[in-house]
Amino acid sequence: MRRQRRFRASRLGVMATLAVCGLLLATSARVSGGNDLRQADGDLAQLAAAQTRSAARKNSRIIDLQHQVDRLTAAEGVADGRVRAATNRAEARGRAAGLDAVHGPSLTVTLDDAPRGRPQPSGVTSDDVVIHQQDVQAVVNALWAGGAEAVAIQGKRLVSTSAVRCVGNTLRLQGRVYSPPYVISAVGDRAAMRSALGASKQLTIYRQYVDWVGLGWNVTSKDSDTVDGYEGPTELKYATVPHR
Repeated sequence: MRRQRRFRASRLGVMATLAVCGLLLATSARVSGGNDLRQADGDLAQLAAAQTRSAARKNSRIIDLQHQVDRLTAAEGVADGRVRAATNRAEARGRAAGLDAVHGPSLTVTLDDAPRGRPQPSGVTSDDVVIHQQDVQAVVNALWAGGAEAVAIQGKRLVSTSAVRCVGNTLRLQGRVYSPPYVISAVGDRAAMRSALGASKQLTIYRQYVDWVGLGWNVTSKDSDTVDGYEGPTELKYATVPHR
């Protein structure tokens, strides 16, 4: 009698297990829409590369359209004084917003990860041998503090809405992803900017790591250089409270 009950209990357990499996399979199929669920995760590196290419195409389209607007506005301003006056006001504001190129003497700071395969002292971790967001930001802040008129990272002009963000060991700026070395250039008083770099407490610590683990640090100057104007979108997007 006990054997029969065990058989029935076992059979009921198998049936319950199969029912649960069937429910899980049905739920999985419904969620995935018939596709492999692993595709949702995807390869993060490929996804980042695809998003970077998409952002570059869109940014290029924005630049082309802006150039068309500039040409049409200039042509209209020849015959219409009101358009010409409005254009002059817009150009003055554009210079203040960083939309125009700036020329003059420059400093360029290059940051890089420590060379791979370099023997490291005991206690060094993987975080110690790569460039971080705080390192790039420290250089930018020091250059601004030194009176820089214009600053660019990887040739991209920084404006008030620019945000320097590190994703893993890459830098995300204005919709694009960059790998080290990171090149930060600034036009302005070279002596004042160099002094500000030397006075930065964060960069003093960084230079200690240059000696300790081999992080890259190089400062060069030019008598005449150009930091191009910002060419990305200028429209601000921000969260709003929906009206009901």
